[in-house]
Amino acid sequence: MDAFSSTFLSTLSQHPKSLLSPYNYSPNSPCSPALKVSSVRMEERPQTTTTRTKPQEKPTPSPPKPTPKKELPIKPIPSRTPLEPSFPSVIFNAFDDFINTFIDPPLRSSIDPRYVLSDNFAPVDELPPTECEVVEGSLPPCLDGAYIRNGPNPQYLPRGPYHLFDGDGMLHSIRISQGKATLCSRYVKTYKYTIERDAGSPVIPNVFSGFNGLTASAARGAITAARAIAGQFNPTNGIGLANTSLALFGGKLFAIGESDLPYAIKIAPDGDIITLGRHDFDGNLFMSMTAHPKIDPETNEAFAFRYGPIPPFLTYFRIEPNGTKTPDVPIFSMTRPSFLHDFAITKKYAIFSDIQIGMNPIELIMGGSPVGADSGKIPRLGVIPRYAKDESKMRWFDVPGFNIVHAINAWDEDGGDTIVLVAPNILSVEHTLERMDLIHACVEKVKIDLKTGMVSRHPVSTRNLDFGVINPAYVGKNNKYVYAAIGDPMPKVTGVAKLDVSVAETDRRDCIVACRLFGEGCFGGEPFFVAKDANNPEADEDDGYVVSYVHNEKTGESRFLVMDAKSPNLDIVAAVKLPRRVPYGFHGLFVRESDLNKL
Repeated sequence: MDAFSSTFLSTLSQHPKSLLSPYNYSPNSPCSPALKVSSVRMEERPQTTTTRTKPQEKPTPSPPKPTPKKELPIKPIPSRTPLEPSFPSVIFNAFDDFINTFIDPPLRSSIDPRYVLSDNFAPVDELPPTECEVVEGSLPPCLDGAYIRNGPNPQYLPRGPYHLFDGDGMLHSIRISQGKATLCSRYVKTYKYTIERDAGSPVIPNVFSGFNGLTASAARGAITAARAIAGQFNPTNGIGLANTSLALFGGKLFAIGESDLPYAIKIAPDGDIITLGRHDFDGNLFMSMTAHPKIDPETNEAFAFRYGPIPPFLTYFRIEPNGTKTPDVPIFSMTRPSFLHDFAITKKYAIFSDIQIGMNPIELIMGGSPVGADSGKIPRLGVIPRYAKDESKMRWFDVPGFNIVHAINAWDEDGGDTIVLVAPNILSVEHTLERMDLIHACVEKVKIDLKTGMVSRHPVSTRNLDFGVINPAYVGKNNKYVYAAIGDPMPKVTGVAKLDVSVAETDRRDCIVACRLFGEGCFGGEPFFVAKDANNPEADEDDGYVVSYVHNEKTGESRFLVMDAKSPNLDIVAAVKLPRRVPYGFHGLFVRESDLNKL
């Protein structure tokens, strides 16, 4: 989630980090242990213990140990030889080091790399296509294709401030064919990644964590400008990380971060991940786009937007099935910059959220982050016809206390006079960026009566849930089931909950109808639903599988789990032992074999 990174703070330019040599993990061990990460001159952070309230559900019992098998080989990865930095780089890096040490050291845990990059958040090196072992059950034929998950993985270990959202995008793909699986981990070869790889040290800085106070902002901004003038990088080529999500539309597969244009990628027949390049839709897409475009499964249109720190703060557009981008629709009725990470569509409308997180210049002056929560702001929802050519029919509805980062789904009711939105509401929005472990997200169902202007809402679960997904065939239309990650606390995910959101508003019971906990010391990420037969319109909505990467912090082993979406306990039907750990990340996507062959 390169949220806010350069899209939201582009007017502040960028800041570089200190000089670092490349950090290499040993690629030859079958499973990297959980690590406490520290870089040069950083003291090792002592192990901490967090006490949590145990959930009511019984943890998944440990499966019987399989018969010992011969370890599958991992293809060797050539070690990167540290490059000798140029003289200008030495000077700039020395200034960076001074700023990180004396002006703006990472004092808060939310931007302290020793804390942020601990355990399975620690980065890994690239992994070429490597055969995996199915240790439980068998992989269903409908999973032939590739499950790909995006997430932050810094190329160089930072010595200055570092936020979880700041890492370079790395894709972890498990290619499945005829019951066999191959894992591959590759960086998205963004402009930022490439020039820093070639330079042997950071060049383009992490904007999200570096502008804490006017002095630090001015110092880092000056060095960034000097680097650009010296020809170390060209900001017009984009400075994004492509670390948030993936999407398949317009005949291409994209890795996306909302601070830049999307990067087209492809999965090779052997499972390798190839970056094709930065994509601007024939010069019609400017600056950036959301990491959460919505693809209508019936029309194959992609609906998207971008947001930024200068007017128009929101711009809406769509991309046709053939990859042609439509003209921008600027939304000037959004009168101040807001953190707009996700949105929703119905068959008739697009719905945007204007939440309490936004630019906070007072905090910047006081030495804090320029992005924060404004408790005096009233959140609102904006509704615009999805084929609008201008904002003349845009309507805004105040929804006090409703702050969403992710939207799960939306649909029309009453002939289009009512809009229903399902999304996790962040109840403690002031902690969203600084203390994710204190966040509690409550999934709510919101109804907007377009005739009367009345907005009603009610919770469908009180559990701490986020990263909710549905059967992709139901995007924009009435659906029943949601599969959400259980935070205990976030950003770690202890299991998956299945919700039935069709429960009537008069019935206030919790809508969780199935649950799977990963077990003690085991954590996963966003689930993803894969239908058994995507081409069967008569199939039940939940007839399919839920997949996710899961990591055991006690053993250091990562697995790919396949769960039966229909079963009351989300029973595991297959488990794949991965040849190396997969760090925790953000959003993923399953692409069928037939679609991979078209790329």
